[in-house]
Amino acid sequence: MDSTWQHTTVLLNEAVDALLAPQDSGAPRSGTFVDATFGRGGHSRLILARLAPGDRLVAFDKDPEAIAEAARIADPRFSIRHAGFRELGQLPPASVAGVLMDLGISSPQIDNPARGFSFRGEGPLDMRMDTTRGETVASWLAHAEAAQIAEVIRDYGEERFAVPIAKAIVARRQERGPLATTAELAELVARTVKTREPGQDPATRTFQALRIFINAELEELQAALEATLDILQPGGRLVVISFHSLEDRIVKQFIATHSREVFDRRAPFAQPRPMKLRALGRSRPSAAEVAANPRSRSAIMRVALRTEA
Repeated sequence: MDSTWQHTTVLLNEAVDALLAPQDSGAPRSGTFVDATFGRGGHSRLILARLAPGDRLVAFDKDPEAIAEAARIADPRFSIRHAGFRELGQLPPASVAGVLMDLGISSPQIDNPARGFSFRGEGPLDMRMDTTRGETVASWLAHAEAAQIAEVIRDYGEERFAVPIAKAIVARRQERGPLATTAELAELVARTVKTREPGQDPATRTFQALRIFINAELEELQAALEATLDILQPGGRLVVISFHSLEDRIVKQFIATHSREVFDRRAPFAQPRPMKLRALGRSRPSAAEVAANPRSRSAIMRVALRTEA
């Protein structure tokens, strides 16, 4: 990893503590664990430092740079898969003692202009997590209709100026050719969005929306969460760190849905379908962590236990 772009892992100790907490019986938690979003390996390295010799850690990541960073870990208990975490379902049923998902993009991804994630700087309008496949944001914006662009920016960025931004993107494409760089898009949004919350760049919501869309992040999150119900052993733990309301809403609703018994109204005397999860609470970074790493300020960690059902 280029030392120019360092990454500070959010909720590092808290997440690993939650993942590896002793079982209800007091016995140590052991077996196979999953770091579903390796990133730059902060969580994985601490997990490995605390695992027993016979335990295993399986990591997933779509980013080729993350895969290269994972190759530096010389630990026979560790393996990495170049795949998104929607592929969690490929693991054997009831084979995993704990799953950790850190949904944020890493600082090297944001800070490296070549990745195209940030409006601060000049770089290609890419935003793909996996740079070996898929369509870039620039390519999509070059052909998408205004209504499609507006829908993405509104739904994934919760941007109230989605329609004028989309119209401006299409008008620019027709007049001068498609957008090619992050700076071009940021400048266009800044000209279009006349008001914004104090301290927030006008392009923040648009960049978030396009990144989420081009990587199908919310669909992948939903698929990964559903897969955990199959791969977690009874008593296994699910730990998820999210960084914006769209992600956290999905995680919160998923845990809530599976943390209650389901009654069949067509068969009122039948036994309810038992709950699959037990919510164990949520937490946020401490004031000290936010002061040291402002990018952690929006993080929310939710923890759940796979029940015996």
